[in-house]
Amino acid sequence: MEQQRPIRSFVLRQGRLTPAQARAVEMLLPVYGIAYAPATLDLDAAFGRAAPKILEIGFGMGGATAEIAAANPAQDYLGIEVHTPGVGNLLKLMQEQGLTNLRLIQHDAVEVLQHMIADAALDGVHIFFPDPWPKKRHHKRRLLQAEFVALLCQKLKPGGYLHFATDWEEYAQWTLDVLRGEAKLKNTAEDYAPRPEYRPLTKFEQRGLNLGHGVWDLIFRRV
Repeated sequence: MEQQRPIRSFVLRQGRLTPAQARAVEMLLPVYGIAYAPATLDLDAAFGRAAPKILEIGFGMGGATAEIAAANPAQDYLGIEVHTPGVGNLLKLMQEQGLTNLRLIQHDAVEVLQHMIADAALDGVHIFFPDPWPKKRHHKRRLLQAEFVALLCQKLKPGGYLHFATDWEEYAQWTLDVLRGEAKLKNTAEDYAPRPEYRPLTKFEQRGLNLGHGVWDLIFRRV
């Protein structure tokens, strides 16, 4: 009998690691990184304070993540990313900007959520521009499946939010249907939400908007 393939939050692609990124990983990951372990993480202890905790899944090269953390010093941000160039780049930005409200885990987000994050520990979850897997036969690889959304709800506090953004209209509609199907979530808008001020407009996104491409934000709250 064929075993069911476990959900993964990523597909590992090897990217070019610059010398600066490699130095940041070597020197700063032990300082700002949290090693994966199958044990519940004390988030307040990890950040050295009690403050709202926001999880970002798949921060890419980390530019928007650093900008959000810098603009919201009263909140703590936990970023999860598997790709080493992105981890190194964000660590470099953290050092350059003196960011103390940001910690990183380089591991699969599903396993981190299952084993490290306590229930009702998160005030928010950000998932910005994940891989849309546009081909229909690849839709099963998309991150926000019903099972994963249920796991996120388990980790969100009542009143906590899930913010998803994509520049693929079909993926936005697909995700809207998935989120509407979760009884523990309520949409903050009729369909799509306006981009909130805390989510910065990236250069890539601005180029797309200039070309007439759309971007869709979904913001749901845990009931």
